[in-house]
Amino acid sequence: MKTIGLIGGMSWESSQVYYELINKKAGEILGGFHSAKSIMVSVDFDEIEKLQHDDDWDELNKIMVQSAQQLEKAGADFIVLCTNTMHLCSEEIKKNTSIPFLHIAEATTKKILEKKIDTVALLGTKFTMEKDFYKTILSDYGIEVIIPEIDDREIIHNVIYQELVHGIINDGSREEYKRIIKTLQERGAEGVILGCTEIPLLIRQNDVEIPVFDTTEIHAFSAVEYALE
Repeated sequence: MKTIGLIGGMSWESSQVYYELINKKAGEILGGFHSAKSIMVSVDFDEIEKLQHDDDWDELNKIMVQSAQQLEKAGADFIVLCTNTMHLCSEEIKKNTSIPFLHIAEATTKKILEKKIDTVALLGTKFTMEKDFYKTILSDYGIEVIIPEIDDREIIHNVIYQELVHGIINDGSREEYKRIIKTLQERGAEGVILGCTEIPLLIRQNDVEIPVFDTTEIHAFSAVEYALE
C-alpha cells in the first residue's frame, strides 16, 4: 500500500470528509481492520482565503509547494490536494516535487467519460468557475463546460465562503443551488460537477435531476485505488 500525502485545511471540513472517505474505501476494498496509510499537512485557511481574494497566486504557489515538499520529505508516495480551487497551483507543485500528483479534474474527467456525457455544468468558487484549469482538462477530452451567469456565480461563491467552509448548511442556499443547476440543465448541461470540495455538504444526487459528480468522493476514491495499485 502506498502512503497518500494529503494537503488539507482548505477547509478543514472538507479535509475531514476526505480522510473519512479514504479510510472507509480502503476498509471496504481490503476488509478486516484495514485503513489507508496517509500523511496530512494542514494549512491555515484564513491565510489562504485572504491571498485568494488578493489574487496573490505567487504566494499561494509557494505555500502549496512547501506543503507538498513537506509531504515528500515525510515519506508520502504521491500527493492529493484536498481542494478544487488550489489546483490552480498544481503545475508549480508538480515542477517542484518528484512524486506523482493526483489531479482532481483528471479523476473527475474519467467519471464523466464513463457516463458518456458531452456537456457538463461546473459549480465552484469564482476562481474555479472563471479560470481555465478545469475547462482545459475537460475540453482536451471533448467535454464542453458551461458555468452559471455572473449573478449566480456570486451566489455560489458567497455560500461557499460565508457558509459551507464554516460548516453552516442552509436550506435556502440549497434551494438556490438547485435553481442554478436547473437553469444550467435548461442550457444543455447533462451533468453537474460539484467543483468545490464543500459543495457536496449541501447538494446530493437526489437534489437534482442530472448526474452529479462529487469531486471530493471521486478524488478520495481515486487516491485509494492509486495507493493499492
